[in-house]
Amino acid sequence: QNELAALAKQQAELDSIRQEEHADFVTAKADLELGLSGVRKALQVLREYYASDSDAALVQGEAKFGALMQQPALPEKHSQAAGAGSSIIGILEVCESDFATNLAKEEQEEADAQDEYEKITQENKIEKTNMEQDVKYKTKESKSLDK
Repeated sequence: QNELAALAKQQAELDSIRQEEHADFVTAKADLELGLSGVRKALQVLREYYASDSDAALVQGEAKFGALMQQPALPEKHSQAAGAGSSIIGILEVCESDFATNLAKEEQEEADAQDEYEKITQENKIEKTNMEQDVKYKTKESKSLDK
């Protein structure tokens, strides 16, 4: 009986630890997914910005209206710093890779922990069943000897 109580206590502790680990995983996964989506959005915006050809739209507009109206010279515009953009994009791509790697690592650790938990739980169930059968047969044997 004492062994059964100890086994039940061990399983309860195991359940509690597993619940805490799973809660930590859910939090970490949400954080990593949020970070990954933010980095991907930033990459998308930067790639669109540095890939856009805003001069082409102005040239088209100038060609359409040039025949009808006399246009003043175009003012100097802000030019994109392509070198800085590629550096920033490169850094963000490394961040994206790190987030994705960490997310995959967390998911693998969670799967491994869940497998280990299920294995130990199954072993505990088998051990509990064996102990209960032993108690049952010992009780039965004890009663038959008392008669």
